[in-house]
Amino acid sequence: MSAAHCFTSSSTTNLVMYLGRQRQEGPNPNEVSSTVSTIINHPDYNSRPHDNDISLLKLSSPVTFTNYILPVCLAAPDSVFHSGTGSWVTGWGNIGQGVPLPSPQNLMEVEVPVVGNRQCNCDYGVGRITDNMICAGLRDGGKDSCQGDSGGPMVSKQNSRWVLEGVVSFGNGCALPKFPGVYTRVSRYQAWINSHITTNRPGYVTFSSSGTDSDLSVTCTGVPVLPPTTTTTTTTPPTTTAQPVVCGRAPLNTRIPGGSSVVTAGVWPWMVSLQQNGRHVCGGALVAVDAVLSQANCFSSSPTVSEWTVVLGRLKQNGSNPFEVTLSVRNITLSNLTGSNVALLSLESRPALSDYIQPLCLDTGRSFSVGSTCWASGWSSDRGGEEQVLQEVQTLVSDCGNASSTDSFCTGSLTLEQGASGGPLMCKQDGSWFQASVLSAETSTTTTRADPVTVFPKLNKFQTFLSKNLGKLLSPASSSSNTTAANSTAPPTTSSGATTHFLLHLLLLSPSLQLFL
Repeated sequence: MSAAHCFTSSSTTNLVMYLGRQRQEGPNPNEVSSTVSTIINHPDYNSRPHDNDISLLKLSSPVTFTNYILPVCLAAPDSVFHSGTGSWVTGWGNIGQGVPLPSPQNLMEVEVPVVGNRQCNCDYGVGRITDNMICAGLRDGGKDSCQGDSGGPMVSKQNSRWVLEGVVSFGNGCALPKFPGVYTRVSRYQAWINSHITTNRPGYVTFSSSGTDSDLSVTCTGVPVLPPTTTTTTTTPPTTTAQPVVCGRAPLNTRIPGGSSVVTAGVWPWMVSLQQNGRHVCGGALVAVDAVLSQANCFSSSPTVSEWTVVLGRLKQNGSNPFEVTLSVRNITLSNLTGSNVALLSLESRPALSDYIQPLCLDTGRSFSVGSTCWASGWSSDRGGEEQVLQEVQTLVSDCGNASSTDSFCTGSLTLEQGASGGPLMCKQDGSWFQASVLSAETSTTTTRADPVTVFPKLNKFQTFLSKNLGKLLSPASSSSNTTAANSTAPPTTSSGATTHFLLHLLLLSPSLQLFL
C-alpha cells in the first residue's frame, strides 16, 4: 500500500520494492527486493485536494516473512481514532523543509497525535479535509512527516497489534504550527482493497478510542456546531451495573518482603514514562482513570502541554513493548507548596485497563510501620542494559529521627538518578499498593546517624491539592480479591522465548541502596 500521487504512470518499468531495509546507503543484511507487476491507483484519486490518495502495488512474487519483514494490520471500517490518539510515522524523507536526510539515510520515525478532522478543516480551510483523510501533528509544530515520506505508514498500537490507520499524503510545509500532516484514512477503503485482493487478504482490526472525542467541540467559520446529543426514550433493556474502578491492583506482581525477583511486564502496572518530544524525561504513576502523578521539577524546562505524552504499560525504553499505550496530555497542574512539589497530568483519553495498566492508590493518611518493605521503580539511560528495562529496588521504612515530622516519610538510604524523578515510592497494605511519596533526584539523605535514611515528603502533604484536582480518590481493591479488574482485558501471555529480554540484575536489600534509574 502506498499513495496514488507517487505513481503518475502505470508503468512498472525499473520499479523495485525493497523490504526489510534500514538505510538507503550501505549494506542492509535483512533486505530483499522485488519487482512490481501491477500498480492500482484508486479510480477516484483527485490530485487537486489529494482525495482518495491511495494505491496498491502487486509484487511480482510472494515474499518470505521474517523478523524484519511482516505485514501490518489494516484499520477496519468501524475504527475510531479520537483526537490525541498516539501514532507513529516512518520514512526516509526530509528532516525539515528542504533539508534532506543525512548519510547513511537511516529510517526515521516520529510520534504525533491524531488531530480531529473538524480541527484539521479549521486549520487548512473548511472543505479541504475530507472524510477520506486523517490528520496528525502537534499544535506548536516541530514534529511531522515531510517530502520523501509520501506513501509511508501511519500506525497506532492496540494491545499487541500495530494498525495502519493512514498513508502519508500531503501537508502545508513540514512541521509548521497548526498545520498537521494529512494522511489517507485507510479504514475507508476495505471494500476497494478487497475488490483487488481476492486471496490472502489483509487482516483488519477495529481500532477503538475510549471516552469522548474532544474534536466534537471544535468549531470555526464554516464548520457547523454539532447539535447536543439527545436521548430517545425506548423500552429499556435489562442493565448491568458497571463495577467501579479500584486502585492498587497488580495481578502480575508477586513481590514479597525480602524476596528476590526480576522485573517483567505488568509487575508495576501503574508505571508511566513521561516523554517530552518523544524522549523519556521522568517517571510517573497512573493514579486515576485519566490522571498521572509525577514530580513538579520534571516540568521546569517546559510546561508546554503539546510537547508531552505519557506511555503506560511500558517495560523497555528501547525495544518491543506489546502492552503499551501512548496518550496525549490535556493539562499539567503543579502544586504550589513550600519545598518539594508534585505535578498532575490530565490525559486526553482514558486508557483501557488491563493486567498491564492499572491505577495506584494514593496514601492520604495511612501509617506504614518502621521495618515494613516498600519499593521504588523507574528508568535510566545508564541501567537496564541496551533496552533500558524498567528497574526496581526494595527498601525498608525507617524512623526519621531528627528529621521526623508529620510531612516526612523515611526509608533506608536511596540514591536516585534523574530518570527516576516522578516515579512512585510504593508500599503494600491490606492487599493493595499505595503510593507513599513521589520520587525526586533532589531528595535528601541524612548521613549524620549510623543508619542513613532518605527523607521523602509524605503524599499526605498534598491531600488538598490532590482532592481539588482529582475529586474523589479511587478506593483500594479488596485484599481478598485476586481476579482481574472488571473492565480489564488480559493480552496474550508473553512467550518464554522473550523472557531473557526481561532479566535484570538482582537487587539485594542492604543498608544503603542505589536505585538503578
